[in-house]
Amino acid sequence: MRMKKVSKRRRKENKTDYAKRLKLLKSGLPRVVFRKSNRYVTAQYVTSSEAQDKVELSVNSKQLLGYGWPKENVGSLKTTPAEYLTGYLIGKEIVKKKFETPIVDFGMHRSLHKAGLYSFLKGLIDAGVKMKADKKVFPGEDRIKGKHMKKDFSATFEKIKSQIDKK
Repeated sequence: MRMKKVSKRRRKENKTDYAKRLKLLKSGLPRVVFRKSNRYVTAQYVTSSEAQDKVELSVNSKQLLGYGWPKENVGSLKTTPAEYLTGYLIGKEIVKKKFETPIVDFGMHRSLHKAGLYSFLKGLIDAGVKMKADKKVFPGEDRIKGKHMKKDFSATFEKIKSQIDKK
């Protein structure tokens, strides 16, 4: 009997790195999956059993509108401050629900030095999730708070962060 080669459609579409996924699954640890679309940032706390993923918790940057994100800045829900606050929000939920410490899954995103991915990771760590990370890869504090944006976003950033802390 001939073995048929399995087509890796998702690899061809540049959606799944199967070698990286296998390493993550073999670890046996839950994952925080970071995804970025054209408009939003999504983070999910995922557990795996027998290569089947179960989403335990999901947070979208669109939820920041409920915490005081300005309506005129709806188009900026995937910026560095939005990524940090999304990480901070899911981190607070993970700590509150006493979930196991996860590992981060950036998927097919390139992990560039001081990129938005690392502001998301800094948000997770600042929320109280115990993870190891090199401080050199995090973006600067001014960039995370949004001082680089057209309008200085730092005051709004602090208000949103305090709203997340209250909840």
